Amino acid sequence: MKFVLLVEGYTEQKAIPAFLKRWLDPRLSQPVGIQIVRFEGWPELVDDMQDRALTYLQSPKSTEIVAVIALLDLYGPTIYPDHLDSAEQRLVWATNELESRVGRDRFKVFFAVHEVEAWLLSNPELFPTPIRKALPAKTLHPETVNFDEPPAKLLQRLYRDRSGRTYKKVTNGKALFDQLDPQAVYDKCPHFRQMMEDMLQLAKRAGL
Repeated sequence: MKFVLLVEGYTEQKAIPAFLKRWLDPRLSQPVGIQIVRFEGWPELVDDMQDRALTYLQSPKSTEIVAVIALLDLYGPTIYPDHLDSAEQRLVWATNELESRVGRDRFKVFFAVHEVEAWLLSNPELFPTPIRKALPAKTLHPETVNFDEPPAKLLQRLYRDRSGRTYKKVTNGKALFDQLDPQAVYDKCPHFRQMMEDMLQLAKRAGL
C-alpha cells in the first residue's frame, strides 16, 4: 500500500518521502510506500491536480493506494481571494477549495506553513554555528516564519550574510532533511502534526 504524493518541486521530491516514512512506519503494522509525482511549480500542480488525482483513484490499481495527497507551500500560490490575508484564513479556504475540485474521500490537500523549509527550523542544531546563532526568535515556532520572509528566503539570507555561501534548496535541503527528526517537527509545528495524524489514520484505515 502506498500514498501518492503530488508535490511542486525538486526539494519535496528528493527529501520528503524518506522524512515522512521515518515518522509513519514505526506507527504502522508494515511500512507504507510513498510515490512522488513532481510538478513544475504550484501553478502546474493546481491546474493538473484534479485530472492526475482521479487518474490514480480510478485506476485498476487504486486498491493499492491509501490516498492521493497534494502537498503545497502556503507561501507562493496566488489562488487566495484578496480579502484573505492571514495564514489561517488562506489555509482553510485553499484546503476546502482544492479538495472540493477532486471530491474524493481518498484525496487530501496539505500545506506546509509557510514552506517545507519551516520544518528544518524545528532543529536549529542541523545548521552551521553562524547560521544557528543568527536565527531570529520567531523560529522557536517555525510555522510563524511568515509571508514577509518565508523560511527558504530567511535561510538564503542567513547563509549569504553569515557564511558567504548560497543556500541551495535542493542540495542543502535534501542533506538537512536526511538528518531531521520528524518528531521534532511534530512537536513544534501544529499544522505538520495534523498532517501526520491524518496520514496515519488514513494508513491504518487501509489496513496498515
